[in-house]
Amino acid sequence: MYIQVVGAGSWGLALARLLALNGHRVRLWARDEDGPGMLRDERRSPHYLPGVTLPEQIDVSRDTDPDSEAVVLAVPSHAMRAVVETHPFSCETIRINVAKGIENDSLLRMDEVIEHVSVPCPVVTLSGPSHAEEVARDLPASLVAAGSDADMCEQVQAAFMSDTFRVYTSPDIIGVELGGALKNVIAIAAGVCDGFQLGDNAKAALITRGLAEITRLGVAMGAAPLTFAGLSGMGDLIVTCASRHSRNRALGERIASGEAPEDFEKTSHMVAEGVRTTQSAIALARKHRVEMPITEQVYRVLFEGADPRQSVHALMERGAKAELGNLDAPRKG
Repeated sequence: MYIQVVGAGSWGLALARLLALNGHRVRLWARDEDGPGMLRDERRSPHYLPGVTLPEQIDVSRDTDPDSEAVVLAVPSHAMRAVVETHPFSCETIRINVAKGIENDSLLRMDEVIEHVSVPCPVVTLSGPSHAEEVARDLPASLVAAGSDADMCEQVQAAFMSDTFRVYTSPDIIGVELGGALKNVIAIAAGVCDGFQLGDNAKAALITRGLAEITRLGVAMGAAPLTFAGLSGMGDLIVTCASRHSRNRALGERIASGEAPEDFEKTSHMVAEGVRTTQSAIALARKHRVEMPITEQVYRVLFEGADPRQSVHALMERGAKAELGNLDAPRKG
Protein backbone atom coordinates (compact mmCIF):
# COMPACT_ATOMS: atom_id res chain seq x y z
CA MET A 1 0.00 0.00 0.00
CA TYR A 2 1.24 3.50 -0.84
CA ILE A 3 0.82 5.60 2.32
CA GLN A 4 1.81 9.20 2.85
CA VAL A 5 2.49 10.55 6.35
CA VAL A 6 1.91 14.30 6.63
CA GLY A 7 3.82 15.64 9.62
CA ALA A 8 7.34 14.83 10.81
CA GLY A 9 6.88 15.36 14.53
CA SER A 10 7.43 12.50 16.94
CA TRP A 11 4.12 10.76 16.17
CA GLY A 12 4.43 11.14 12.40
CA LEU A 13 7.98 9.76 12.49
CA ALA A 14 6.98 6.81 14.68
CA LEU A 15 4.07 5.88 12.40
CA ALA A 16 6.09 6.31 9.21
CA ARG A 17 8.70 3.94 10.65
CA LEU A 18 6.02 1.41 11.65
CA LEU A 19 4.35 1.47 8.24
CA ALA A 20 7.66 1.11 6.40
CA LEU A 21 8.63 -1.87 8.54
CA ASN A 22 5.21 -3.36 7.75
CA GLY A 23 6.23 -3.38 4.09
CA HIS A 24 4.31 -0.36 2.81
CA ARG A 25 5.64 2.27 0.45
CA VAL A 26 5.89 5.36 2.66
CA ARG A 27 6.35 9.01 1.78
CA LEU A 28 6.96 11.42 4.70
CA TRP A 29 6.12 15.10 4.30
CA ALA A 30 8.30 17.37 6.45
CA ARG A 31 8.34 21.13 6.86
CA ASP A 32 11.64 23.01 6.53
CA GLU A 33 11.74 23.48 10.33
CA ASP A 34 11.46 19.71 10.82
CA GLY A 35 14.84 19.22 9.14
CA PRO A 36 13.95 17.23 6.01
CA GLY A 37 17.60 17.20 4.95
CA MET A 38 18.71 15.41 8.12
CA LEU A 39 15.75 13.04 7.91
CA ARG A 40 16.66 12.19 4.33
CA ASP A 41 20.43 11.96 4.71
CA GLU A 42 20.96 10.78 8.28
CA ARG A 43 17.56 9.07 8.83
CA ARG A 44 17.13 10.58 12.30
CA SER A 45 15.52 13.44 14.24
CA PRO A 46 17.44 14.21 17.45
CA HIS A 47 14.81 16.73 18.49
CA TYR A 48 11.65 14.63 18.09
CA LEU A 49 12.84 11.02 18.40
CA PRO A 50 16.43 10.87 19.69
CA GLY A 51 18.09 7.49 19.25
CA VAL A 52 15.62 6.26 16.61
CA THR A 53 16.70 5.53 13.02
CA LEU A 54 14.23 5.75 10.13
CA PRO A 55 14.21 2.92 7.57
CA GLU A 56 15.99 3.77 4.31
CA GLN A 57 12.88 3.03 2.23
CA ILE A 58 10.98 6.04 3.63
CA ASP A 59 10.89 8.81 1.01
CA VAL A 60 11.27 12.17 2.78
CA SER A 61 9.83 15.12 0.84
CA ARG A 62 8.80 18.74 1.16
CA ASP A 63 5.91 17.99 -1.20
CA THR A 64 2.77 15.90 -0.81
CA ASP A 65 1.37 13.46 -3.34
CA PRO A 66 -2.40 13.82 -3.90
CA ASP A 67 -2.66 10.31 -5.33
CA SER A 68 -1.42 8.12 -2.46
CA GLU A 69 -3.75 5.31 -1.42
CA ALA A 70 -3.86 6.58 2.16
CA VAL A 71 -2.67 9.67 4.01
CA VAL A 72 -1.88 9.82 7.72
CA LEU A 73 -2.53 13.33 9.00
CA ALA A 74 -0.09 13.71 11.90
CA VAL A 75 -0.07 17.47 12.50
CA PRO A 76 -1.14 19.44 15.61
CA SER A 77 -4.90 19.89 15.80
CA HIS A 78 -4.74 23.68 15.44
CA ALA A 79 -2.83 23.27 12.15
CA MET A 80 -5.11 20.60 10.67
CA ARG A 81 -7.42 22.89 8.69
CA ALA A 82 -4.57 24.83 7.06
CA VAL A 83 -2.63 21.67 6.17
CA VAL A 84 -5.65 19.95 4.57
CA GLU A 85 -6.53 23.12 2.66
CA THR A 86 -2.96 23.51 1.40
CA HIS A 87 -2.43 19.83 0.53
CA PRO A 88 -5.55 18.39 -1.14
CA PHE A 89 -5.93 14.67 -1.77
CA SER A 90 -8.12 12.70 -4.14
CA CYS A 91 -11.40 11.21 -2.94
CA GLU A 92 -9.92 7.73 -3.38
CA THR A 93 -7.26 8.48 -0.74
CA ILE A 94 -8.12 7.13 2.71
CA ARG A 95 -7.76 9.96 5.23
CA ILE A 96 -6.39 8.77 8.58
CA ASN A 97 -6.48 11.29 11.40
CA VAL A 98 -4.07 10.78 14.30
CA ALA A 99 -4.33 14.29 15.81
CA LYS A 100 -6.16 14.77 19.11
CA GLY A 101 -8.01 18.03 19.56
CA ILE A 102 -11.14 20.12 18.97
CA GLU A 103 -10.98 23.23 16.80
CA ASN A 104 -11.49 26.36 18.89
CA ASP A 105 -13.62 28.55 16.64
CA SER A 106 -15.84 25.93 15.02
CA LEU A 107 -15.83 23.36 17.89
CA LEU A 108 -15.40 20.68 15.24
CA ARG A 109 -13.61 17.40 15.92
CA MET A 110 -10.60 16.64 13.73
CA ASP A 111 -12.51 14.19 11.53
CA GLU A 112 -15.14 16.91 10.97
CA VAL A 113 -12.47 19.49 10.11
CA ILE A 114 -10.93 17.14 7.54
CA GLU A 115 -14.33 16.34 5.99
CA HIS A 116 -15.32 20.00 6.01
CA VAL A 117 -12.22 21.13 4.14
CA SER A 118 -11.72 18.28 1.68
CA VAL A 119 -14.04 16.53 -0.76
CA PRO A 120 -16.78 14.53 1.01
CA CYS A 121 -14.94 11.35 1.94
CA PRO A 122 -15.04 9.23 5.11
CA VAL A 123 -12.28 9.73 7.66
CA VAL A 124 -10.76 7.07 9.91
CA THR A 125 -9.39 8.19 13.27
CA LEU A 126 -6.59 6.14 14.82
CA SER A 127 -6.38 6.80 18.55
CA GLY A 128 -5.51 5.25 21.89
CA PRO A 129 -2.72 5.03 24.49
CA SER A 130 0.33 5.39 22.27
CA HIS A 131 3.29 7.58 23.11
CA ALA A 132 5.51 7.94 20.04
CA GLU A 133 8.68 7.39 22.06
CA GLU A 134 7.55 3.84 22.90
CA VAL A 135 6.00 2.94 19.54
CA ALA A 136 9.23 3.98 17.81
CA ARG A 137 11.11 1.49 20.00
CA ASP A 138 8.72 -1.36 19.20
CA LEU A 139 7.19 -1.52 22.66
CA PRO A 140 3.67 -3.03 22.62
CA ALA A 141 0.71 -0.71 22.02
CA SER A 142 -3.00 -1.11 21.19
CA LEU A 143 -5.17 1.48 19.44
CA VAL A 144 -8.60 1.88 17.85
CA ALA A 145 -9.40 2.70 14.20
CA ALA A 146 -12.80 4.39 14.21
CA GLY A 147 -15.03 5.54 11.38
CA SER A 148 -18.40 5.25 9.69
CA ASP A 149 -17.02 3.06 6.88
CA ALA A 150 -16.33 -0.41 8.33
CA ASP A 151 -14.35 -1.61 5.29
CA MET A 152 -12.11 1.45 5.45
CA CYS A 153 -11.50 0.92 9.18
CA GLU A 154 -10.48 -2.66 8.45
CA GLN A 155 -8.05 -1.49 5.75
CA VAL A 156 -6.43 0.87 8.25
CA GLN A 157 -6.36 -1.90 10.84
CA ALA A 158 -4.57 -4.23 8.41
CA ALA A 159 -2.07 -1.55 7.36
CA PHE A 160 -0.90 -0.79 10.90
CA MET A 161 -1.13 -4.19 12.62
CA SER A 162 2.21 -5.71 13.62
CA ASP A 163 3.71 -7.91 16.31
CA THR A 164 3.95 -4.89 18.60
CA PHE A 165 1.11 -2.68 17.34
CA ARG A 166 -2.42 -4.03 17.75
CA VAL A 167 -5.42 -2.23 16.23
CA TYR A 168 -9.11 -2.72 16.98
CA THR A 169 -12.00 -1.18 15.02
CA SER A 170 -14.98 0.88 16.16
CA PRO A 171 -17.92 2.63 14.48
CA ASP A 172 -18.00 5.30 17.23
CA ILE A 173 -15.76 7.99 15.77
CA ILE A 174 -17.42 10.64 17.95
CA GLY A 175 -16.45 8.84 21.16
CA VAL A 176 -12.96 7.95 19.97
CA GLU A 177 -12.26 11.52 18.86
CA LEU A 178 -13.59 13.08 22.06
CA GLY A 179 -11.79 10.62 24.31
CA GLY A 180 -8.48 11.36 22.60
CA ALA A 181 -8.94 15.12 22.81
CA LEU A 182 -10.48 15.62 26.25
CA LYS A 183 -8.07 13.39 28.16
CA ASN A 184 -5.38 16.02 27.53
CA VAL A 185 -7.32 18.48 29.69
CA ILE A 186 -7.51 16.03 32.59
CA ALA A 187 -3.79 15.27 32.14
CA ILE A 188 -2.96 18.91 32.83
CA ALA A 189 -4.85 18.60 36.13
CA ALA A 190 -2.99 15.33 36.82
CA GLY A 191 0.31 17.14 36.34
CA VAL A 192 -0.74 19.78 38.86
CA CYS A 193 -1.63 16.94 41.25
CA ASP A 194 1.86 15.46 40.80
CA GLY A 195 3.52 18.84 41.10
CA PHE A 196 1.85 19.48 44.46
CA GLN A 197 2.62 15.89 45.57
CA LEU A 198 -1.01 15.28 46.48
CA GLY A 199 -0.57 11.50 46.43
CA ASP A 200 -1.86 8.43 44.65
CA ASN A 201 -5.35 8.59 46.17
CA ALA A 202 -5.93 12.07 44.81
CA LYS A 203 -4.62 11.20 41.38
CA ALA A 204 -6.74 8.05 41.12
CA ALA A 205 -9.82 10.08 42.05
CA LEU A 206 -8.90 12.77 39.55
CA ILE A 207 -8.55 10.27 36.69
CA THR A 208 -11.81 8.53 37.58
CA ARG A 209 -13.84 11.71 37.94
CA GLY A 210 -12.16 13.09 34.84
CA LEU A 211 -13.41 10.10 32.89
CA ALA A 212 -16.90 10.69 34.28
CA GLU A 213 -17.08 14.24 32.93
CA ILE A 214 -15.54 13.25 29.59
CA THR A 215 -18.21 10.55 29.28
CA ARG A 216 -21.02 12.95 30.20
CA LEU A 217 -20.04 15.35 27.44
CA GLY A 218 -19.42 12.53 24.95
CA VAL A 219 -22.83 10.97 25.51
CA ALA A 220 -24.49 14.40 25.19
CA MET A 221 -22.78 14.74 21.80
CA GLY A 222 -23.92 11.34 20.54
CA ALA A 223 -21.08 9.00 21.55
CA ALA A 224 -21.57 5.51 22.96
CA PRO A 225 -20.82 5.46 26.71
CA LEU A 226 -18.87 2.18 26.53
CA THR A 227 -16.34 3.76 24.18
CA PHE A 228 -14.98 5.74 27.13
CA ALA A 229 -14.27 2.53 29.04
CA GLY A 230 -12.03 1.38 26.17
CA LEU A 231 -8.61 2.14 24.75
CA SER A 232 -9.45 5.59 23.39
CA GLY A 233 -11.13 6.56 26.66
CA MET A 234 -9.82 5.13 29.90
CA GLY A 235 -6.72 3.68 28.22
CA ASP A 236 -5.54 6.97 26.72
CA LEU A 237 -6.53 8.86 29.87
CA ILE A 238 -4.39 6.62 32.11
CA VAL A 239 -1.27 6.83 29.98
CA THR A 240 -1.52 10.59 29.46
CA CYS A 241 -2.06 11.28 33.16
CA ALA A 242 0.72 8.95 34.30
CA SER A 243 3.49 8.86 31.69
CA ARG A 244 6.74 10.80 31.82
CA HIS A 245 6.31 11.24 28.04
CA SER A 246 3.07 13.22 28.45
CA ARG A 247 3.44 16.87 27.46
CA ASN A 248 0.13 17.82 29.05
CA ARG A 249 1.00 16.23 32.38
CA ALA A 250 4.39 17.96 32.20
CA LEU A 251 2.63 21.29 31.65
CA GLY A 252 0.56 20.71 34.78
CA GLU A 253 3.70 20.00 36.81
CA ARG A 254 5.31 23.20 35.56
CA ILE A 255 2.19 25.19 36.47
CA ALA A 256 2.33 23.73 40.00
CA SER A 257 5.94 24.91 40.25
CA GLY A 258 4.84 28.46 39.47
CA GLU A 259 5.56 28.66 35.72
CA ALA A 260 3.11 30.60 33.58
CA PRO A 261 1.16 28.31 31.18
CA GLU A 262 2.07 30.44 28.16
CA ASP A 263 5.79 29.88 28.78
CA PHE A 264 5.61 26.08 28.43
CA GLU A 265 5.71 25.85 24.62
CA LYS A 266 8.41 28.53 24.45
CA THR A 267 10.79 26.64 26.74
CA SER A 268 9.93 23.04 25.83
CA HIS A 269 9.37 23.62 22.06
CA MET A 270 6.54 21.09 22.32
CA VAL A 271 2.78 21.51 21.76
CA ALA A 272 0.53 20.68 24.71
CA GLU A 273 -2.75 20.03 22.90
CA GLY A 274 -4.74 20.24 26.13
CA VAL A 275 -4.41 24.03 26.35
CA ARG A 276 -6.43 24.79 23.22
CA THR A 277 -8.72 21.80 23.86
CA THR A 278 -9.65 23.23 27.27
CA GLN A 279 -11.17 26.27 25.55
CA SER A 280 -13.19 24.06 23.20
CA ALA A 281 -14.24 21.71 26.00
CA ILE A 282 -15.64 24.54 28.10
CA ALA A 283 -17.54 25.92 25.11
CA LEU A 284 -19.00 22.47 24.35
CA ALA A 285 -19.90 21.86 28.00
CA ARG A 286 -21.85 25.10 28.11
CA LYS A 287 -23.46 24.44 24.75
CA HIS A 288 -24.67 20.99 25.83
CA ARG A 289 -25.29 22.00 29.48
CA VAL A 290 -22.92 19.39 30.85
CA GLU A 291 -21.17 19.77 34.20
CA MET A 292 -17.36 19.44 33.89
CA PRO A 293 -15.86 20.69 37.18
CA ILE A 294 -12.26 19.54 36.59
CA THR A 295 -12.21 21.03 33.11
CA GLU A 296 -13.70 24.23 34.52
CA GLN A 297 -10.88 24.57 37.04
CA VAL A 298 -8.21 23.83 34.42
CA TYR A 299 -9.75 26.57 32.28
CA ARG A 300 -9.67 29.03 35.20
CA VAL A 301 -5.98 28.30 35.82
CA LEU A 302 -4.98 28.49 32.15
CA PHE A 303 -7.02 31.49 31.03
CA GLU A 304 -8.24 33.40 34.08
CA GLY A 305 -5.13 33.41 36.26
CA ALA A 306 -6.63 31.28 39.03
CA ASP A 307 -4.31 29.94 41.73
CA PRO A 308 -3.95 26.18 41.07
CA ARG A 309 -3.97 25.41 44.82
CA GLN A 310 -7.26 27.26 45.17
CA SER A 311 -8.61 25.27 42.23
CA VAL A 312 -7.74 22.03 44.02
CA HIS A 313 -9.61 23.27 47.12
CA ALA A 314 -12.58 24.31 44.98
CA LEU A 315 -12.90 20.77 43.64
CA MET A 316 -12.69 19.20 47.10
CA GLU A 317 -15.24 21.63 48.57
CA ARG A 318 -17.98 20.92 46.02
CA GLY A 319 -21.34 19.83 47.41
CA ALA A 320 -22.00 16.17 48.27
CA LYS A 321 -23.31 14.09 45.37
CA ALA A 322 -24.12 10.49 44.41
CA GLU A 323 -21.24 9.00 42.38
CA LEU A 324 -23.42 7.77 39.52
CA GLY A 325 -26.11 10.43 39.65
CA ASN A 326 -29.62 9.13 39.03
CA LEU A 327 -28.34 5.59 38.61
CA ASP A 328 -27.61 5.59 42.34
CA ALA A 329 -31.08 6.71 43.39
CA PRO A 330 -33.32 4.19 45.24
CA ARG A 331 -35.84 2.54 42.95
CA LYS A 332 -39.53 2.64 43.78
CA GLY A 333 -41.85 -0.34 43.76
